[in-house]
Amino acid sequence: MTEATTNPIDRLSEAGVSVWLDDLSRERLRTGNLAGLVADLDVVGVTTNPSIFASALAKIDAYDAQLRELASAGADVDAAVFAITTDDVREAADVLRPVYDATDSVDGRVSIEVDPRLAHDTRGTIDSAKALWAAVDRPNVFIKIPATLEGLPAITAVLAEGISVNVTLIFSLERYAAVLDAFLEGLERAHDNGYNLRTIGSVASFFVSRVDAAIDPRLDALGTPEAAALRGKAAIANARLAFGLYEKVVAGDRWQALAERGASPQRPLWASTGVKDPAYPDTLYVSELIAPGVVNTMPEATLLAFADHGEVRGDTVSGTQAESARVVSDLAALGVDLDEVTAQLEVEGVQKFEASWEQLLSTVSAGLGQVAR
Repeated sequence: MTEATTNPIDRLSEAGVSVWLDDLSRERLRTGNLAGLVADLDVVGVTTNPSIFASALAKIDAYDAQLRELASAGADVDAAVFAITTDDVREAADVLRPVYDATDSVDGRVSIEVDPRLAHDTRGTIDSAKALWAAVDRPNVFIKIPATLEGLPAITAVLAEGISVNVTLIFSLERYAAVLDAFLEGLERAHDNGYNLRTIGSVASFFVSRVDAAIDPRLDALGTPEAAALRGKAAIANARLAFGLYEKVVAGDRWQALAERGASPQRPLWASTGVKDPAYPDTLYVSELIAPGVVNTMPEATLLAFADHGEVRGDTVSGTQAESARVVSDLAALGVDLDEVTAQLEVEGVQKFEASWEQLLSTVSAGLGQVAR
């Protein structure tokens, strides 16, 4: 196909980017909206998180029938949330299963996150991941585990049990390097445990827009031309440097030994790609992060915007390491410490997901009470 006969999403896919939707709801499933996005806009995966489920469950009417069943069975709120979310993810996994089969298990994946209250509990995270994997019972599910210090050994342990993992809430290069190491160790253990590495998938969700949202106000406060020139550059530079780390790992002997045993790489996934500053193009974190073999998970608004007017200029990541390193260096010269910012973003990310989870629990609790009357 030529550019004239394809839309920007088609060209993005042709450039090697897997397009995923960062949203899920029972309404989206029941109306056929998700299936339509798969058919019409090359969506080949779905990610969820506690905030997405909290938003979905706010439309409680879609869950009335299941809430009545759960209330009649005497389910408590935690059990109800577990049942509702795993049911939605299972159904979405079935919608994406043809993609999973057609891509030899690379795409067609649906992610569900462990209880965010366990972000600093290694054992609890492992147990939660196993429970979610068993409950959804689909080969094309990813269990999301946050890249906290306590999450790192959980990532290794879960992969070692043959469970596919989406590592989430990655902000810093240092933590991403540790995630890559946890992934390699997990696959090595999985092989030692007798698992077929071809069946284990993984992505690493590197968060993008939140970095600019945190750094731009600091630059604005400085009020200098040098600071203004760096607005909107930190997040893309950070992500591009992360891709450089990924390239080093897949070029290394340790990875090559796993690849020879049938393993697939842990692909970088660009998360938080919705633009938060209206001064920036609404497709910024898509068009500037195009590289073969990456995933970009987009809110629906970003997906539709890119389908309408997104620009694909080929690979916009490879060969940008020196330029990206200069951005980080220039930020440091102005007193903006990227490591400090990303450490705080991890703390805030866990807190936001915990707050969304509490909101989700409150909504389901109220729903159980209402249908029980």
